[in-house]
Amino acid sequence: MEKNILCVDDSPSIRQIVKVCLEGEGFNVLEAVDGLDALDKVKGNSNINLFVVDVNMPNMDGITFVKELRKIEGFGDTPVIILTTESLASKKVEGKEAGANGWIVKPFDPPQFIKVITRLVGIN
Repeated sequence: MEKNILCVDDSPSIRQIVKVCLEGEGFNVLEAVDGLDALDKVKGNSNINLFVVDVNMPNMDGITFVKELRKIEGFGDTPVIILTTESLASKKVEGKEAGANGWIVKPFDPPQFIKVITRLVGIN
């Protein structure tokens, strides 16, 4: 079964890097430009297996998005990876408290990124 990943980032270049990296491993990658856009896409698609989310975005930041996502039926346990330039411990705690499953700081190592993603979506 194909796994669907929603990449939520206001940077087109980061979305493209994530998409190329994950599609090369057989994932289907959807894109959203911020948290509000991602919430709209979630409401129309209950078949998202994992989220890759930036923190600093206009309209709705990533941590607020994760909090809102966790309120939507069917997405309480869907894995969320924060992919951001933020490295402060306080931000990481905030992300974990919001419901994020992991935190990766940009720039990221593609093989390690893929390893984390495949583990979280249950592919060995």
